[in-house]
Amino acid sequence: MGAPTVLLEKSGEIATVTLNRPEALNALSMELREELARTFDSLAGDPATRVVILTGAGRAFSAGVDLKELGRSRPSSDGRADVRGAGPDPMVALEGLPQPVIGAINGYAITGGFEIALGCDLLIASTAARFADTHARVGILPGWGLSQRLGRAIGLYRAKELSLTGNFLDAPRAYEWGLVSRVVEPEALLPTCRALAADMLSCDAATLRGYKKVIDEGFAQSFGEALELETRHSREHMRSVQAADVERRRTEIQKRGRAQDRDGH
Repeated sequence: MGAPTVLLEKSGEIATVTLNRPEALNALSMELREELARTFDSLAGDPATRVVILTGAGRAFSAGVDLKELGRSRPSSDGRADVRGAGPDPMVALEGLPQPVIGAINGYAITGGFEIALGCDLLIASTAARFADTHARVGILPGWGLSQRLGRAIGLYRAKELSLTGNFLDAPRAYEWGLVSRVVEPEALLPTCRALAADMLSCDAATLRGYKKVIDEGFAQSFGEALELETRHSREHMRSVQAADVERRRTEIQKRGRAQDRDGH
């Protein structure tokens, strides 16, 4: 029996999920895709896990769908290659996570791997990170949201430049274009993500999940509809807010702000 294709490590309320096919640049084989979906589904139902970090083993985040496996797979009845497969879908499972997901992009994030990265809530990149959309070069169209998410993240014309050329985007340019929040040295990647996760853990747990939900739901709507959505969620949430809790959290925020001023942050 070989090594597991997905590693799951829990430390307190933080879960780190690692794609674990380093010898294949973490190419998304059917086995890995199904195991990743199962892992996300298990975390979605785990109230003890409040933040998820997603990364890859070795020098790649993920090189995308395993094209070698796809080329050997049995075609559908009309002769087409089956890219998505019949098993559980990792993108559906990723999108279903109520916890914030921090993408720790350690290396190559290509095509399907790029799509998985875009499914995270924020991205932190190593200086070794490289992004590319090679769908057009391979001869397939994206099915996990890249054609819609990328333009919303970096702008339509920049997205078209990447998707219609298949060219690589390095970490500094990805930061310049707003795709990633930070670029750090490889050894600082996971510590930086864990520090951000710890910051998230200092927020109210229910509100953190609710805030992610309202952002994601509004993202798929028009601006006017999204504002109405926020108003509804805000009114519903305020019914459960106690004045004493607000005062306690206000005091905690002041203490935290003073501590950050002392530390120079």
